[in-house]
Order: sequence, then structure tokens, then C-alpha cells
Amino acid sequence: MSETDRKSPSTPAIAPSSNENGERDAVAGEAIGVPDVVAGSGSLDRLVDTARDYARQATAQNTNTAYNADWAHFNSWCRRRGAPPLPPSAELIGLYIANCAAPDTRTPALSVSTIERRLSGLAWHYQKRGFVLDRKDRHIATVLAGIRRKHARPPVQKEAVLAGDILAMVATLPFDLRGLRDRAILLIGYAGGLRRSEIVSLDAGKDDTPDSRGWVEIEKSGAILFLQGKTGWREVEIGRGSSEQTCPVHALEQWLHFAKIDFGPLFCRTTRDNKRALDARLSDKHVARLIKQTVLDAGLRSDLPQKERLALFSGHSLRAGLASSAEVDERYIQKQLGHASAEMTRRYQRRRDRFRVNLTKAAGL
Repeated sequence: MSETDRKSPSTPAIAPSSNENGERDAVAGEAIGVPDVVAGSGSLDRLVDTARDYARQATAQNTNTAYNADWAHFNSWCRRRGAPPLPPSAELIGLYIANCAAPDTRTPALSVSTIERRLSGLAWHYQKRGFVLDRKDRHIATVLAGIRRKHARPPVQKEAVLAGDILAMVATLPFDLRGLRDRAILLIGYAGGLRRSEIVSLDAGKDDTPDSRGWVEIEKSGAILFLQGKTGWREVEIGRGSSEQTCPVHALEQWLHFAKIDFGPLFCRTTRDNKRALDARLSDKHVARLIKQTVLDAGLRSDLPQKERLALFSGHSLRAGLASSAEVDERYIQKQLGHASAEMTRRYQRRRDRFRVNLTKAAGL
């Protein structure tokens, strides 16, 4: 069976005559053009195309996909009720989010975080069309406050992959080409505290491909990853491990050597016979599937049914695992994960040393 990554279903059309790509182009690029008072020229037209390309890169592809799905859902909801989606109506959107929280059909209710994301998606699309959605309007703000008060729950955290877990997971992988690649993915992702999108967006070298979000430089003492994340560029240092069997840098070197990769995507697909690496970059969905499969193969949380075990682990399990396992000063973990605050880092620490500082006693009680 050939190794391919299934593509997610296309986002529903936003309007009957628009597909996802056309819609994204329209809202992100067509507002950019030559001013009416300036005569057009070939050079200016080329600059318009360049500016539109940059505009489309203003938000991440995953964000674009989610926002397009939000807009499509709202349009469909409006059509079924005979209401126009344009111009924005605070009253209508208040009814919409109320219906998302308490559906009048058999569709499941949306979580508070998903409803808030939907509002962000609607605001983004309205802005691109020259409108402003006032989320502080009482018709929206009061309904949303009520939804939060009634339905808000603590965030569901994924299980952390701890040190012993990651060793058990990589031990299930074979030493063929695909196994070398997947071993490097797990160990680099774990030691770097990386998101799955960051793992697959790496290139072997700087500026190798236009869709790259970083590259790697391997040195004697370890590897340095240069990553373009949510908060800008950052460097992630991954030192060499205590043994070659568990060293993420050694695993990466083995994959690069046998896959003969010195240019382009760092982690790519392989041929059907698993003998040669292809040029195609892996999807971040591969990382999620890899984690879930190796969790099952390693027998982690075998006390639970398989469905519950799979639901416990995701790509974020690697980041949570590093934050929970590394016994170092919290600021080093914060830097490795690229968090702006220590509070965000603590959300990833599943077994922090709580009450190490007892303020009650320190206050004299």
C-alpha cells in the first residue's frame, strides 16, 4: 500500500459560485489594488500581485481553513432562515451563537471555545469585505457571556507522553526507511517541544522551499532549529542524548543519511516499496496518526478501551511530555516551547511540583 496522506475534505463553498480557494483569494487579495488616482502600469500590476500574495500569507493556512468553514456555516445557517449574512447584524449573530450553543436540530452543541472561534472567523471575513463586526455590541456580548457562564468547562488536556512512554513508542518502530523517519519525528518533536505543524514545516536548509517555516542546522553538540511560530522566529536547541538509541539528533542524522536528504522538506513521504524518499512534504496529520498508532503499539494506558486511549493522545502530547518530564528551571521550558508567559507553560505541565513554595506558611499561618 502506498504511503499517502489523506487530504481533509474541502471547505464548503461560501457562496454558490465560490470555492474555498477562490473565496480566500477574494477576501484576502482583491481589496488590494492600484489607487484610482494612479494610472496603471505593468510594474504596478506586478506589485499588486505581489501584495496580494503577501496578504494571503497574513494568516496561517489552518486559520484560513477554519475561518472559511466558519463563514460557510454561518452563510448556510442564514440561508435556511431566509436572513442575509451581509451587512453584519449584531442581533442576527447573537441568535446564531445562541443556536450554536443550543441547537434546534439534532446537531451537537458547540463548545464555548468553538463559538468564540466562530465569532473570530466571522469578524475576519466581515473585515475583509469592508465591514466591522462589533463583538462588544450588547446583542452579541451578553449572549456570549451567558453561554460562557452556563456552558464553559475547564479545557480538556491531552495526556502527556513522558520519558518512559516516548522510549516505548519509538521501540515499536522498525529500522527501515519509514521507521527511521518516524523515529526522528517522535524524538525531535519530543525533545524540541514542537507542535506537529512545526515538525513537518522544517526544511533541511534555509530557504529551500517557499512553504517552509524553518530549517535545521546540525552541530557537534546538537541541532538548532530555526522556527517561524505564532510569535515570530525562535531558535530551539536540541542537545545530543545520553545514548544513540535515544538521541533525537542521532535519529535525525540516520534519517537524513539513509533518505539522502540534503535539500527540501526535512520529513517527506517515501515510495511504495519504502526504499526511497520522495520530494513531497509530510502532512501534520501524519504526526497525529503516528503518535496514536505508537501509543497503541506500546500499550500505553492499556487500562482503558482503545477509543478512549486514542482520544487521550494527540500532537500536543509531545509538548506536554517535555514540559512535564524535564526537571529544569521553568524558564528553560518556557523558552523551548516558545511561550510568552510562564502561565502558559504551566498549562502544559501535567505533574508540576505543586506547593513547593508554601505561601501560607510564609505568611505566618
